[in-house]
Amino acid sequence: MTLRVRWLGHASTVLDVDGVRLLTDPLLQRHAGLLRRRGAAPLAEDWEGADAVLLSHLHHDHAELGSLRLLGDVPVLTAPTNARWLRGHGVAGGHGLTDLEWWTVPGSDVRVRLVPAVHEHRQMPHRPNSTHGFVVATDDVRVWFAGDTAPFASMSIIPVLAGGPIDLALVPVGGWGPRLSGGHMDAVQAARACVAVGARVAVPVHWGTLHAPVSRRLPPGWMDRAGPAFAAAAARVAPGLDVRVVTPGEQITVDATR
Repeated sequence: MTLRVRWLGHASTVLDVDGVRLLTDPLLQRHAGLLRRRGAAPLAEDWEGADAVLLSHLHHDHAELGSLRLLGDVPVLTAPTNARWLRGHGVAGGHGLTDLEWWTVPGSDVRVRLVPAVHEHRQMPHRPNSTHGFVVATDDVRVWFAGDTAPFASMSIIPVLAGGPIDLALVPVGGWGPRLSGGHMDAVQAARACVAVGARVAVPVHWGTLHAPVSRRLPPGWMDRAGPAFAAAAARVAPGLDVRVVTPGEQITVDATR
């Protein structure tokens, strides 16, 4: 059993799970609408060959249509209303999942399902607003991709929905500005969320990548703070958590043995 994760920046990761490749909220181009990416676009060789995409919601920094169209007809798993909207906007692979449904990657035992997330701020008038996280599970390993979410009381149900303890949490710890709007978690809240789901290993995402064009007027160094702040917070509130702070393009391997 092998589990590797490569962070492409923001909420975009490549999960290689026992020979299956999954992409989360892929931003594969230089920018995301008005938001600017720090650094180059992800290398195609790092994300090509995906078996499926996990799309948490349709905010522009998570569902960038140009990036999704690059993937062709790869299944894009998301809430049903999101999937219908995607298909109507040129993303042929839009595939809707219900909250109670497991989807199995063809030819494998890798299973995917939606899990709750709370992200009701910044409602979009022209896109559906359904928001979820995901769990990915095999008989040996379970991954939680939180998407965008605020803390919520029933987070402890995530391992129940996953069918066992969470081996890897991909947890959002920042945003594209120094101040977080509602529907997100700061470093301490993200560390507590990892405790709530019983995560063994955590990779902080949703930080250090995107910024607004006016960012030159913002406090210097703000883009570099959230990942290390999460590691420091976890050392205080989740001392048993194995935190891996990575840079865009970096890949790590997670031991699937508990």
